[in-house]
Amino acid sequence: MDPSRFKLGQQPFIPKTSKGSKRTGYKSRGKFVKGPISLDWLAQAGSLPGKALHVGIVLWFQAGLRRSTTLPLSNGVLRLFGVDRHAKSRALDVMEQAKLITCERRSGCSPIVTLLDVTAAP
Repeated sequence: MDPSRFKLGQQPFIPKTSKGSKRTGYKSRGKFVKGPISLDWLAQAGSLPGKALHVGIVLWFQAGLRRSTTLPLSNGVLRLFGVDRHAKSRALDVMEQAKLITCERRSGCSPIVTLLDVTAAP
């Protein structure tokens, strides 16, 4: 075995990047929740009963996709988390009472939810 066969040339190695990309070697793997998300917000949602935290994580996921804190919340994406429409309604009620969100309910349509900023209690 001759180690000189594995020797690189004199040219420095520069990884190829796609046009317009400043990152090298990065490829998104799957879906993720875009942040930053306030730990105080998550802690308050986690202390609420039922599926409030599940619904909250879905809201933040959708907000990252839409790049907006105001968005419609359909039943379809919630099914992935085991949340049915009744649990969604109860979760939105308790999250609204806790002042984590505002919710505009519309008959026969997905509710329009706005995520609110939360500050830690002193």
